[in-house]
Amino acid sequence: MTIRDIMKYIESEYKVINQTPCEVCGGEYLTEDLDITLVDGVPFDVCDCVCASCGYIKSFMFTAPFVEEDNGLEIIKRMN
Repeated sequence: MTIRDIMKYIESEYKVINQTPCEVCGGEYLTEDLDITLVDGVPFDVCDCVCASCGYIKSFMFTAPFVEEDNGLEIIKRMN
């Protein structure tokens, strides 16, 4: 996967977040933290968000195919 592919993938994650209304008040979510987590060996991009209107906290999880198994732990270390 090229860097351009990775950026398109991440842009699509933000699109999902931006189009998802807060389940409490209908407001917009703002991304506060990004992390890559392995769940049963599968990498996930976790976006912790907060509603700009009411402060409700929600985490979005997306598969992260751009993290290859060989270097997945190295990427996680660099992000933390």
